[in-house]
Amino acid sequence: MGDLPGAVLFACNFNRVRSPMAAGLMRLLYGTRVYVDSCGLRPEEDIDPFVLQVMEEVGADLSAHQAKSFEDLADGSFDVIVTLTPEAQARAADYSRGRSVEVDYWDTADPTHAEGSREARLAAYRAVRDQLRTYIVGHFGEPSTMGG
Repeated sequence: MGDLPGAVLFACNFNRVRSPMAAGLMRLLYGTRVYVDSCGLRPEEDIDPFVLQVMEEVGADLSAHQAKSFEDLADGSFDVIVTLTPEAQARAADYSRGRSVEVDYWDTADPTHAEGSREARLAAYRAVRDQLRTYIVGHFGEPSTMGG
């Protein structure tokens, strides 16, 4: 595994689906070896219940998630900002101006647009979860088996 950054921020539009999912996966994979946070452009109060379910399936409890915006971040010093929507990419570019931070864009589908049965909708959320895991491991390396 390559060197992990000290702090990673995941950003999307509402901080209720993609960015909390990515942050939860990052914490699950790398534990306390990296500080992880998430935010959205227009944060919504409650995390999506499908996110809670598909993340619980892999051992990540996101029930305590509190949505926040870029402005709500207590400490703006991140080594990497990963944006998951084009709108968040534009905001991260402004946010990172004048800071030494890597800003990456990972094109990530919005599973809230999935239609059909509950199981079909859950499948869309699982696909995004699994895609995010692939992106995370591809970018930050395989986690060690030695725990966080």
